[in-house]
Amino acid sequence: MMRHATAPGLGDPAGFVLADCSTQRNIDSRGRAEAQRWGESLRARGITRVRLFSSRWCRALDTAREMALGEVRPLPSLDSFISDSHRSDAHVATLRRDLAAMPPGDPLVLVTHQINFTALTGIFPRSGEAAIIELPLADPVRVLARVPTP
Repeated sequence: MMRHATAPGLGDPAGFVLADCSTQRNIDSRGRAEAQRWGESLRARGITRVRLFSSRWCRALDTAREMALGEVRPLPSLDSFISDSHRSDAHVATLRRDLAAMPPGDPLVLVTHQINFTALTGIFPRSGEAAIIELPLADPVRVLARVPTP
């Protein structure tokens, strides 16, 4: 699981539209380079086949695409819930169900937001930081390693 790459600023502008990247806070050239280094780092470790899921926010989708690890599949349970933070428990429960329903196979790469990452793991990640988490998810989630932004 990783937090999206560097996207300057905080949150999204008032009235942003999920389907319109021009209304959102997006990754910049630094973020694109971080995401590309993530892809390079995984490939260098022999991880070339992954199941890549992302929040539907453009900064997360762009992070996943820049990794160049294959098809990026949007997963709504990875979406930010910052504007609905009182529903943290319900949001995390949905993510847990989604992950539990995934069959065994290639490694999962999940690109999400700080609030989701923190709610699931208790870790406040930097932009582009990742954690290797054990599946199936325990309660609390077992973090096997934290991986800094490359």
